[in-house]
Amino acid sequence: MSKEPRLGGLLSAYQRRDPAARSKLEIFLLYPGVHAVIYHRVAHWCYCHHLKFLARCVSQWSRFWTGIEIHPGAKIGRRLVIDHGMGIVIGETAEVGDDCLIYHGVTLGGTGKDQGKRHPTIGNNVLISSGAKVLGPFKVGDNARIASNAVVLREVPEDATAVGIPAQIVRIAGKTTHYADDVDQINVKDPVLEKLAAVSSRLELLEKLLDEHYMKNNGQSGASADTEE
Repeated sequence: MSKEPRLGGLLSAYQRRDPAARSKLEIFLLYPGVHAVIYHRVAHWCYCHHLKFLARCVSQWSRFWTGIEIHPGAKIGRRLVIDHGMGIVIGETAEVGDDCLIYHGVTLGGTGKDQGKRHPTIGNNVLISSGAKVLGPFKVGDNARIASNAVVLREVPEDATAVGIPAQIVRIAGKTTHYADDVDQINVKDPVLEKLAAVSSRLELLEKLLDEHYMKNNGQSGASADTEE
């Protein structure tokens, strides 16, 4: 675990993960993800000390300025990197571990069917790609990856990838590095698309067999007609 001060560790995490980040000063002043996390620390402190109206005021102010909505009751770990950030929503009972990376358009929400713990628990070193929705009170294991636009409705094991709508689990051979720098968001196979491709191939084969059967029967009918003449 890094011994850097909390803010210094957060800024260093941005430098590691974002090739466009040029300096810690630039990150601190201009990155909305940093501002959202700092505001959330204040809002969460107020929430835990029963200043809930003030907590919501701070979180709504943060939402107005950053486009990132984190409920003050959510528990956020160290060195959370929010890249771009616009449209992110994190619910009241959500928990996010250390060294996670979340892209824009992500929702850590509920399904409306649960009471009490309604939102997901995200482990350490998890990557959640843009547009993904993680809905329900289950756990996403350490080092997991959630692909862009996936809709995750059940638990994701450690070192696994969730892909598709609804998301299916795709095991990844070997463990990721501590900061998940080797994440490949492009070459992940979608099992739904693979099944659709298999169905399409099967339909093409059946059409071919039907055509052959039709041609064979028509050929025999034509030959019979010629013989009768």
